[in-house]
Amino acid sequence: MSNCPDGNAIIYCEGAFTTPNGKTAHGLVRHSKRYRVLSVVDSDCAAEDAGEVLEGKKSGILIFPSIEAAVESAKCQPMIQATHLVVGLAPDGGRLSLTAHKDIRKAVKLGLNIDSGLHDFLTEDRELVDLARWYGVALRDVRKPPPRSEMHFFNGKIEEVTSLKVALLGTDSAVGKRTTAWLLVEALAEAGYRAELIGTGQTAWMQGAKYCVLLDSLVNDFVSGEIEHAVWSCWSDLKPDVIVVEGQGSLMNPAYPGGFEILAAARPDIVALQHAPGRIYYDGFPGYRIEPLNHQIEAIKVISGKPVVAVTVNHEGIPPDRVGELCEEIRLENALPAFDVLLDGAGGLADIVASHLLGRDGAKATSSVN
Repeated sequence: MSNCPDGNAIIYCEGAFTTPNGKTAHGLVRHSKRYRVLSVVDSDCAAEDAGEVLEGKKSGILIFPSIEAAVESAKCQPMIQATHLVVGLAPDGGRLSLTAHKDIRKAVKLGLNIDSGLHDFLTEDRELVDLARWYGVALRDVRKPPPRSEMHFFNGKIEEVTSLKVALLGTDSAVGKRTTAWLLVEALAEAGYRAELIGTGQTAWMQGAKYCVLLDSLVNDFVSGEIEHAVWSCWSDLKPDVIVVEGQGSLMNPAYPGGFEILAAARPDIVALQHAPGRIYYDGFPGYRIEPLNHQIEAIKVISGKPVVAVTVNHEGIPPDRVGELCEEIRLENALPAFDVLLDGAGGLADIVASHLLGRDGAKATSSVN
C-alpha cells in the first residue's frame, strides 16, 4: 500500500447501499477512525441520510446521486474539502465493475485519492495509474498483500499472550460480525477495560483498526501465522485486557468458509457467535441452507475446545417487537444468553466477556461486572 494520507472521504457505493454488497460503506458510516466520512454516493437512495437508510438513525452523512455532486457539496463547507474516494462496495468475488471503474476515473480527474478494498487492484491498472500520476493523486489497494518475505508463519508465540482472547464468529457471511466486534470493544472500554480489535478484512482496516490481517488476500500457508502475529503484536505492544478478533465468513458457508484459521491460530479463550435468525439460506446462495444454530455452536466447541458464551442477533427481516422474544427463544434452546447489540447496546455482552477476566493476572475488575 502507498503512503497516501488519510483524510475527508466520500464513500462510493453506487447501486448497493441498501444491499449486503454495501457492507464496507455501512461499516464506514457507522464507525471510522481513519477517515472523516463526508458523504455516500448511491443514486438509488440519493438525498437520504445514510444512517437513517442503514438503521433508522440520523448520521448527518448525506447520500448523493454522483461523485460530482458529493464533491461540490463538500466545497460548500469551509475547511472540509473532500480528499478521498473510498470504494465502499463489497461484491461477491471482490471484482470492480465497469460502472465503478468509470466513476473512479471521474474521481481521479476531480483530484481525489482513491482507496479500494477490492481484489481488482487499481495500482495494476495502467490506465488508472497513468491518470492518477497526471492528476497528482494516489491509488491505494487495501487488499493487496505484503511481499511474502514480510509474512509470518505460525510458530506458537500465541501462547505468550495473556490477554483474554475473544473470537466474534458468525453463522454466515455479511451477518454483522465486525459491527458487533467494534461495539463490544467500545462497551468494554466504557466499563473500564483496555480492549483492542484485530481486524481480519479490508473494512476493519478502513475503519482504523490498529492491528489488521486481510485474510482473503493471503497465500494459505501464511494465514495462520499472520493471525498469530497480529494478535501477538497487539498484546506485545499494548497489553490490553481483552483482544477481540473479527470473524470472517462462517464455518460452513459454501463460498466463504471461515473461522477455522481464527480458532486454530488465535487460540481464543471464548467465542461469541453472530446469527441472523431471519435468514434461511447463506447470503447470496439460495438453495444452500444455513445449518441450525445449535449445530454451528457444537461445531465451534468441537473444533476449538472452547465455549461459545453468547449469541449476538442480527435482526434483519425481523419486526422490532419480535426481537426480544427471539433472543429468549435462543437462550432457552441453547442455554446461552442472546443479545441484539444494535438495538440494545453491547453492555450485556461486555459483562459476560468481563466475567471471564476475573482471576486472570493483570485483569482489571470493575463495578460494572456482575
